[in-house]
Amino acid sequence: MPVDPSAGSSSGPRVSVLTLVRGRADRLRNLMAGLARQSVHPRELIIAWMQPDRAPDLPDPGCPVRHCHVAGEPMPLAAARNRAAEAATGDLLTFLDVDCIPSPTLVGAYRRAAMETDGLFLGEVLYLPPGLTAEEAADEAALARLGHTHPARPAIPPEALRREADPGQLWGLSFALPARSWRAVGGMDEAYRGYGGEETDLAARLAASGLTTYWVGNARAYHQHHPVHVPPLQHFDAILANAARFRDRHGRWCMSYWLGQFRAAGLIDWDDDAPAIRILRRPAGPEIAAALRLDALFS
Repeated sequence: MPVDPSAGSSSGPRVSVLTLVRGRADRLRNLMAGLARQSVHPRELIIAWMQPDRAPDLPDPGCPVRHCHVAGEPMPLAAARNRAAEAATGDLLTFLDVDCIPSPTLVGAYRRAAMETDGLFLGEVLYLPPGLTAEEAADEAALARLGHTHPARPAIPPEALRREADPGQLWGLSFALPARSWRAVGGMDEAYRGYGGEETDLAARLAASGLTTYWVGNARAYHQHHPVHVPPLQHFDAILANAARFRDRHGRWCMSYWLGQFRAAGLIDWDDDAPAIRILRRPAGPEIAAALRLDALFS
């Protein structure tokens, strides 16, 4: 595999890759194997474990691995990202969801983008169907053939950068930014508890600080399939609380798509102009179970 000529440049940013883990050790192993195939290797991989013990038998990702442990219920997503960022020594923080397998050009593409300009950098994510084999997980051509574009995502430029006017396009599966920009806004707001909203809040604060959002060509990752709830009823209370926190801070709602799904299910009284969410009823256990989609690619 050709090596990016900027890989050995002392003037370029040092890249830290950061991921959060609770369970899903098989997914983590595929992520790490993907890092080992990078045309430009990162400086380090930081794993934030949201569980007491590390997974055994982890592969060599082709770079040093550093570990931190983050306790808490529900899943402390914002805190885990903050602890991982605090442990990182690189100039460019690249966050990669544990379900994602990086394409061989992901680290190099993010690094080249950071050499060109400061920004919040977003990479393309393709969604894989169930039943991925070990051979397919290690084969870039197979991943590209199997991967599906999310219908809500724009077309990604094959090369270079394209400015994105909406920083809310940040989803936490794959993104990068300068470590100094992360520190300047204080990282993620740990008052967001459980699932939802913390990434959109970060993007809004980064935009307010003057950081421009860009799509990055060739920074592709492949999301390994897992069942999803449609709508995400298992996160009902966290989504409502985090959406309200976001509105209090920014004067508008986030996660409107999910709130709309809750409204359609008769759970809440809400619209985009509402000052608050009124709970009509909470989802019951059988209703949450019935929302689980084993084969759905997207939530």
